Amino acid sequence: MSKPPPARYRTTNWSSYNAGLRKRGSMLIWVDQEMAWLTPPKGRPCRPPVFSDAAIQFCLSIKVLFKLPLRQTAGMVAGLLRLAGL
Repeated sequence: MSKPPPARYRTTNWSSYNAGLRKRGSMLIWVDQEMAWLTPPKGRPCRPPVFSDAAIQFCLSIKVLFKLPLRQTAGMVAGLLRLAGL
């Protein structure tokens, strides 16, 4: 018994096909504008700022999601914050 030939699909609506392909590559990241990125200062005034737990978790999530090294993650997060206007 032989297999039936595979079905051939022909694209007839190229505009919706292209729109669907573009939609697959889109990325949506929600950033809460009220999230505290820095913890309140404590200790000496010359001490560098310490980031909040939520900010660190956000950065590490981006790092794991896109499989980036730490410095590239820092650059990507800085770019995302710049695009979000934060």
